Amino acid sequence: MAAQLRCIAVDLDGSVADQSGLRARLTSGQAMLIPARDLAPALRIVASRSALADLSGRMARIVPAGQGGAPLIFYGSGDFHHLAALFIAAAKGPLTILHIDNHPDWTGFPATWNCGGWVNRALDLPGVERVVTIGPASDDFVRPQLAFANLDAIRSGRLEVHPWRAAPSRLWGRPVNGPGCRTRACHIHWDCLAGQDWEAFAAALDARLPPTPIWVSLDKDALGPEEAVTNWDQGGLWLDAVLSLVRRLARRRPLRGMDVCGDYSVPVYRDPFRWFLSATDHPRLPPVDRAAAGSINDLTNTRILHAADAMAAEGLWPT
Repeated sequence: MAAQLRCIAVDLDGSVADQSGLRARLTSGQAMLIPARDLAPALRIVASRSALADLSGRMARIVPAGQGGAPLIFYGSGDFHHLAALFIAAAKGPLTILHIDNHPDWTGFPATWNCGGWVNRALDLPGVERVVTIGPASDDFVRPQLAFANLDAIRSGRLEVHPWRAAPSRLWGRPVNGPGCRTRACHIHWDCLAGQDWEAFAAALDARLPPTPIWVSLDKDALGPEEAVTNWDQGGLWLDAVLSLVRRLARRRPLRGMDVCGDYSVPVYRDPFRWFLSATDHPRLPPVDRAAAGSINDLTNTRILHAADAMAAEGLWPT
């Protein structure tokens, strides 16, 4: 009998545990549930150290480190994307992180575990060699230095960013050059993916990246509203393109795991600090039909599960 995909649902906000696709797997024992709704107010937007330690302990008790294959982790709203660094920390050995997102999440200040700067927490991990960010179309590129973007990581080659769409970024100081960008006339010019041949981009990336094992971190706000409903602004990627890229890269590199966020949930805060961060950082969005949002996200997450099942059957997803 074929080995079973290692699927994990971290229930922070009710958005994934209530979806029919994941609920069926939880009921049948094909997925593991980490209850964590009580921790969500202390983890949303920016994580407290005690809540991080508590969640880490719960995961270690239910999903012991080093047991089973590459995990596929669903954990709700993109407000919790910084938890990706916690999941990645449990993966051993050198890693390349494939980061699919509508936001670069590269802010270096403050140096906390927050959803806008988690890429830096990942780069701090001893096994992480590089992060490849694909898909941003947000306003983070206007004046990135004023938002404390970690441009030094691009200069060093540990971070590369491939926006879906971005105007040239105003730059003061040293040039920023790397795969996906170059500096000219005091601006960073980005090689945007919108309008490019996706297959040609994927083939070039596959040929250029070393055979280092990969971890995939997907925030569904990189997708359009037909495939995801989030509580953030959204980009223009499509799920089939993302899944085909993961499959392509996994043919020549061991896959260590994947985390998926970007589901819709109404933020709940218990302190004015996180409420203020959310109010100033979140875009103004029209009212959301929560039932329709749940159906769309359920379908997309089920497609991700089926794609992972197919990869596992082909030996591309370790079980």
